Amino acid sequence: MLPVRSNRHRAGAGLTSIPTSGDGRKMRIGLLGGSFNPAHAGHLMVARRALRALRLDQVWLMVSPGNPLKPSKGMASFRVRLASAERIADGRRIVATDIESRLGQRFTVKTVGLLKQRFPHVHFVWLMGADGLAQLSRWKRWRRLAAMVPIAVVPRPGSVSPALRGPAASVLRHQRRPSRESPVLAERKGNAWTFLSAPQNDISATALRESGQFRPDSDQE
Repeated sequence: MLPVRSNRHRAGAGLTSIPTSGDGRKMRIGLLGGSFNPAHAGHLMVARRALRALRLDQVWLMVSPGNPLKPSKGMASFRVRLASAERIADGRRIVATDIESRLGQRFTVKTVGLLKQRFPHVHFVWLMGADGLAQLSRWKRWRRLAAMVPIAVVPRPGSVSPALRGPAASVLRHQRRPSRESPVLAERKGNAWTFLSAPQNDISATALRESGQFRPDSDQE
């Protein structure tokens, strides 16, 4: 279930307009990309854990306009998915954003490249679950992505072993850093990744859809 927002959270309070042209902010920012179909408590747990463990200033919930590796069937509209991310964000340290859509990108490697160019003083960290690491070798130019930005991986039930046995973890095995180095991971330019120690949350967007708690074909926000 999504956390209940108090009355002080007005609609849209979690959405922050981030300029596609960039700016000179000096921050440590975690990028949590995904379909958010819908956003849920598991995403919020990852964001909060990353803020603490990596000593980040913000986490951006970067809603994808269309994941090339996911089928369109059962996928809610971009507006509905963005609204679900807004509901779990606070608009200050955890920010829902449509910047990937406004940049006109669908591939993570291109999005991250543009963000690094346009926010030259930001230290970005890519955040992903262990299930994402298991599939990383299917991503467009994934080796380039790993070279340009450090990666923090959060364990997911049943996904840790497949992730560590997968092709990406094998190729990147010499770049893995111990979790005790998490506080300084953002200072690295890339070629570094780590597993964050965190409770494993088995909530999933698929389960929420199958249980009827979220209807992709509904325009209700």
